[in-house]
Amino acid sequence: MKRRDFLALSAAALALPRTGFAATELGLGQGKLITLSDGNLTLPGDFVLAQMDPALAAAMRQKYNLDANSYTPPCNVTLYQDGTRNVLFDVGAGPDFMPSAGKLDEALAAAGITHDDITHVVFTHAHPDHLWGLLDDFDEPQFANAEYFIGQSEFDYWTDPDTVNTIGAARTTFAAGAARRLDILAEQLQFFTDGAEPVPGVTARLSPGHTPGHMSFIVGGKALITGDAISNNFVAFEQPGFATPSDQDPAMAATTRIALLDQITADNLQIVGFHLPGGGIGTVTRQGDSYSYVEG
Repeated sequence: MKRRDFLALSAAALALPRTGFAATELGLGQGKLITLSDGNLTLPGDFVLAQMDPALAAAMRQKYNLDANSYTPPCNVTLYQDGTRNVLFDVGAGPDFMPSAGKLDEALAAAGITHDDITHVVFTHAHPDHLWGLLDDFDEPQFANAEYFIGQSEFDYWTDPDTVNTIGAARTTFAAGAARRLDILAEQLQFFTDGAEPVPGVTARLSPGHTPGHMSFIVGGKALITGDAISNNFVAFEQPGFATPSDQDPAMAATTRIALLDQITADNLQIVGFHLPGGGIGTVTRQGDSYSYVEG
């Protein structure tokens, strides 16, 4: 056992409750999905609702018990196991993004999985809370035995030297951090496009807007991993057309969100969301042009 896995296992053994790490499990025929907690983000209270009418925003906060001063969405890293493969969707934030996140090592250890057990890593997109857990203290990939996959358009965007100059001041560190990590991993990365199967049984679904090349994934024909294309359990469902400033292209993200929710309800898919509560696995119900997220 490597030192990092031993330390993570020791930390996980002391953590209570243990189920806080492997939060939710979903059976998919001969495979299963498990969500693993990477902690949570700590953001301003108006991070999602900043551009909403103040009265509507206040009603939304009251209905969903949202703190006006602090928004702390969970971070759910998804693990797909089919008996021969251990597939991670994203790798969490690592130690360099914010103190409340970067807990994936403890979550894996609590689930009895070492870094070397991971066979595939598939990225939804390259934001810090999804990518920055990629490297160890020596700038080597954390998952030495894994094959790595990312959408071609997402890779092209973050490795374009001009992105850091055009993304906007609030996200320049995102661009620099993504470019550095993807450059280190470049020779190991495999690329895919919309509709491809980076891993058997996993179909890529282009879902742009949050980032230009954001990908979602249909797993086993029964679950849709949405990454950050559907990133909260309140306004994203009640008013999916609302353009939130947390997305890089808010209008495109809203169009994508509506299409994904339509697909989830039409095809009776389970939803698996990186920032959704209750472990991030649930169902979606439709009421006209509005939707609701139901945990579990």
